Amino acid sequence: MTKMIFVNLPVADVAKSTAFYEAIGFTKNEQFSNEQASSMVWSDSIFVMLLAKPFFSTFTPKTIGDAKTTASALFALSFDSKADVDTITDAASAAGGTEPHGPEDMGFMYSRAFEDLDGHGWGPFWMDPAAAEAGPPEHQPIVEA
Repeated sequence: MTKMIFVNLPVADVAKSTAFYEAIGFTKNEQFSNEQASSMVWSDSIFVMLLAKPFFSTFTPKTIGDAKTTASALFALSFDSKADVDTITDAASAAGGTEPHGPEDMGFMYSRAFEDLDGHGWGPFWMDPAAAEAGPPEHQPIVEA
């Protein structure tokens, strides 16, 4: 079976968040969506579940954080070109998202950042395929846990 990832995000307004994610290129899977949740498809193996905060709270006893003021995760998506990175980030801004900082171009890798309507952070990036195969450049430190 193909490995898949389902990112569950608490949102204030499922309909508005659904429209935002559709505007940046996700597709809504109607089969797994209702007024409490939208299943947003990025690829055959990556899905984002937009869950109304009361519904999200049924999955955890923890307090739901406010992603507009607290960061606990950032989600990165790879793209085939710098232009594709720009396209999704510009679409996010046009759909009501924010861009917390400008582009970062390290030559072998290009990235931008945006936050959705609820403050969830996304980092679209492009990496030169040859650079990715060769590994990180010597001047870039590798942080190990």
